[in-house]
Amino acid sequence: AHGAGLDELHQRLLAIAGRDAFRRPKRPANETPPLKLAIVGRPNAGKSTLVNRLLGRERLLTGPEAGITRDAIAVDWEWDGRPVKLWDTAGMRRKAKVKEKLEKLAVADGLRAVRFAEVVVVLLDATEPLKKQDLIIASRAAAEGRAVVIAVNKWDLVKDKGAYAKELERAVDRLLPQIVGAPLVTLSAKTGDGVEELMPAVIGVYEVWNRRIPTARLNTWLADSVARHPPPAPGGRRIKLRYITQSNARPPTFVVFSPRAAELPDDYRRYLVKSLREAFDLWGTPIRLKTKAGDNPYAGRKKKPAANPRRK
Repeated sequence: AHGAGLDELHQRLLAIAGRDAFRRPKRPANETPPLKLAIVGRPNAGKSTLVNRLLGRERLLTGPEAGITRDAIAVDWEWDGRPVKLWDTAGMRRKAKVKEKLEKLAVADGLRAVRFAEVVVVLLDATEPLKKQDLIIASRAAAEGRAVVIAVNKWDLVKDKGAYAKELERAVDRLLPQIVGAPLVTLSAKTGDGVEELMPAVIGVYEVWNRRIPTARLNTWLADSVARHPPPAPGGRRIKLRYITQSNARPPTFVVFSPRAAELPDDYRRYLVKSLREAFDLWGTPIRLKTKAGDNPYAGRKKKPAANPRRK
């Protein structure tokens, strides 16, 4: 139960089977890696029913008892010719209600699936109001830097669909600012209505999550944003933002260079993130903005002269 003896077992198996037996087979260079997708939500929101509907078969055990799916189950699948590794997770319920050890392990397994995923579908139950636990689940996905799609199940039971959708959209944007504009898909896993809209939304937000923006465009944006709303001037001296570059994608991550980077207040950082999101359509993905002391890190660097083809 505590892992005692596992190292000895591994060494004995290694001696019998050889080291190659434990190596993962290499993926061919031209093979598309699977999109890693997790479906998470409170217990009994309909996650397994949705997975079964997507797969077109009864793959997972479902039922009215909350938490009947007790493990995170990985399913290799293909959508529109694209490989997908799809995770159905145990419902993440409030800690006060998680009493059984098995349920606690299931919640931990669900969180591992979120960390493993690239896109997280947060499945809500349309018959219940947006609850704190829904927000916690979505916040955890965003904190892990994952792209997020909000899906609302049991939509066939909602009467005033238009008003409900507008209110939910406003609430999500207000309460989850780190993933503003996340796609909102309404569906019924039971009847299949709206399910066909889910994967296009997943692919769309996945592409945003992977997006890279040219440095020249970023610095044009930075100049415009600073001109429109200048940084503060603590002590009477204006903070100058010299340069911006994208250091990473998955999620989009940017570094702003400033001689006084440490003095840039949080509210101005939030302004820059909001402006980045709007300018480059970075909806539904967390945006990480870092600051670094200094000016343009590439200023003064001379390009290496091209080799003379005649010189031998």
